[in-house]
Amino acid sequence: MAMAAPVKVVLGCIAFGVFWVLAVFPAVPFLPVGRTAGSLLGAMLMVIFRVISPDDAYDAIDLPILGLLFGTMVVSVFLEKADMFEYLGKLLSWKSRGGKDLLFRICIVSAVSSALFTNDTCCVVLTEFILKLARQNNLPPQPFLLALASSSNIGSAATPIGNPQNLVIAVQSGISFGKFLAGLFPAVLVGGLVNAAILLCYFWKLLSADKDEEVASTVGDVVAEVDMTLHRFSPATMSHLTSMNSQEFASAMDSSARSPSLSGEFAHTCSLRCRTNSVDIDAPNASGIESTSASSASREAAEGAANPQREEGVSSRRVSGSLSSQRCGCRGEEASPQASEPRESSMERWKGRIWKACVYLGTIGMLISLLMGLNMSWTAITAALAMVVLDFRDARPCLEKVSYSLLIFFCGMFITVDGFNKTGIPSALWDFLEPHSHIDTASGVALLSLVILLLSNVASNVPTVLLLGARIAASAALISPAEETRAWLILAWVSTVAGNLSLLGSAANLIVCEQARRVQHFAYNLSFLGHLRFGVPSTLVVTGIGLLLVRSY
Repeated sequence: MAMAAPVKVVLGCIAFGVFWVLAVFPAVPFLPVGRTAGSLLGAMLMVIFRVISPDDAYDAIDLPILGLLFGTMVVSVFLEKADMFEYLGKLLSWKSRGGKDLLFRICIVSAVSSALFTNDTCCVVLTEFILKLARQNNLPPQPFLLALASSSNIGSAATPIGNPQNLVIAVQSGISFGKFLAGLFPAVLVGGLVNAAILLCYFWKLLSADKDEEVASTVGDVVAEVDMTLHRFSPATMSHLTSMNSQEFASAMDSSARSPSLSGEFAHTCSLRCRTNSVDIDAPNASGIESTSASSASREAAEGAANPQREEGVSSRRVSGSLSSQRCGCRGEEASPQASEPRESSMERWKGRIWKACVYLGTIGMLISLLMGLNMSWTAITAALAMVVLDFRDARPCLEKVSYSLLIFFCGMFITVDGFNKTGIPSALWDFLEPHSHIDTASGVALLSLVILLLSNVASNVPTVLLLGARIAASAALISPAEETRAWLILAWVSTVAGNLSLLGSAANLIVCEQARRVQHFAYNLSFLGHLRFGVPSTLVVTGIGLLLVRSY
């Protein structure tokens, strides 16, 4: 693409600079509007400056990516309702040996899940859970958030469905799923382990031995057994939902505190319940208890007629007595109207289990459909709508948990990046470097990788793949078909791992940052510089090691 007019180039750079500054520093003093408004402002400036036409701006919005992100968000909400986070918490904290062990487990889980469910889905599902897990156990959140973002990016390079740029490469190159996986799996495996080692070395002092001993004794019991059952949280908001038993107990305590007579009867009921639970009851004792209960009930009724003020206490004792008789297995006439309640609760439990099974089967079906090569966005949306229908309830509470501000941010980013590409600056840079970027030489591969790293962090990885993919493949095809396949795989590897360089390198990084910043009571701001200090060395080392292992078959 030729360079645009000088005025258009200058105005396009200004618009892109506004977007870049607000995306990197969402609370700058002169314009603290945030990332979402900053992306829309950059897109609007591109249209106002006539760098891109309004029609082209609409066409620049990548609807398949937005549909995939929306669908996976909805699926993750229903997976949260199906207690996936509770099981995941037990998996991460099972026989945990401290913060370092937890960090390594997060790297493995995020890498595997991102290869199967895309890196965006992995970050949407796991961000708030990992942040809550770190906060609950008095651990610094930064290492675990960086482990999630970086490992999900590295793991997503293994499959064509791991991220959007891999999907573009798989479609344009015609490389099969098996060849794609075989060519990149060694690089992903070694690169993921190296990235985990760099994280452990970088944050070794924060994850000290004293904290490790404390966490190892508490993370499995406190988080997995107590916190995961008392707290539910979703990808967009975190809602603390205590169990019904604790709510009823709290309301009973409040009512007893307000009424002295009820307080005494509540204590009397609790003492009777404890005694009945601690004594083994056989048939003769049971009949004696029933006769004693009947005589005491008649005596209380007589006392209630003589003293109307005690009628409220008598009623509470009757209710507690009937509940105690049900728990002890007594078959009185008063317990017969409530005999259907255990059956109803049993039916509700079975319905809940069937619904959870449907959610998990729907998720597995979505994964199988993606592996079969079906359209990613429509597959995710179909799975999301299927879960909405199976839930058979008003879907508004679930849909309200979707991060619509993130979807709007991506819309503005697509328009801004496409406008910057129309200035011709990225194309001019490639035209200058292409003669020195031959795929069959070590220096050419190194230079090509640096160009991909730079453009992926400046213009985003998907536009970089769209811009450079065909040209790199055409240059490599002049050497041999095997080198052409290897060129596509190198493009997939470098453009994906390049997302770890800076906060703007990939959508997964932005999702982790935005989700962590919005968590209620446990929010954490992952800054641009904080990510950059770890991202630069990790990206350069992991990229270099992976380039040595990428092979074409």
